[in-house]
Amino acid sequence: MFDLSGHTAVVTGARRGIGLAIAEALALAGADIIGVSAQLEPSGSDVERRVRQAGRAFTALTADLADRTAVHRLAADLNTLGPIDILVNNAGTIARAPAAEHSDGLWDHVIQVNLTSQFLLSREIGREMVRRGRGKIIFTASLLSFQGGINVPGYTAAKSGVAGLTKALANEWAGHGVNVNAIAPGYIATDNTQALRDDPLRHRSILERIPAGRWGRSEDIGGAAVFLSAPASDYVNGITLPVDGGWLGR
Repeated sequence: MFDLSGHTAVVTGARRGIGLAIAEALALAGADIIGVSAQLEPSGSDVERRVRQAGRAFTALTADLADRTAVHRLAADLNTLGPIDILVNNAGTIARAPAAEHSDGLWDHVIQVNLTSQFLLSREIGREMVRRGRGKIIFTASLLSFQGGINVPGYTAAKSGVAGLTKALANEWAGHGVNVNAIAPGYIATDNTQALRDDPLRHRSILERIPAGRWGRSEDIGGAAVFLSAPASDYVNGITLPVDGGWLGR
């Protein structure tokens, strides 16, 4: 029920952090991986090494998800490499500034990368999945899909949009054999949370609220990604699954 042998998975933002961990987990479950990142090395990357160590094939693609034309080009390239069985919309960015100082440029950039590009890829890849009658699409949401956050209005808006988009696509495509779901990572020790971990007060207040008693690791997300990619989740549609050490339970 968790075997992904013979499947091809696209993972955006695969160069590091959560995307790297998801790509490795899917490869260990048997999937071949197409890794996408703006700065992914053509060969010799860490993600390529881990996927190949798992005995699976790896293809590297570069794309700037802040560029809508580049996103359309990426979607076209992916469909020529298909069929794509699993699409993991993981790539994202964050901009920290109080709402009163959050510029149009910051807002537009975050919404484009975290929400618009995700919809465009899902639409283009999902159309082919619907035609074939099978497929899995997974978004990386956030705790800020449920909460408001502080000094990240664009990020919160985008991640709240991801949770809604997950439900909207699931409503349309579940009957065609395509599962659309999302994972909401908790406070994971990645580049995106470096500023929080460098702030002693925020670091302590966050850690004190996590029942598991630690910040998450990127690898903690891998199992959830395998579940939502595998036959085990064939009757799971439109959920946003928190992987947060119990944060939301508090």
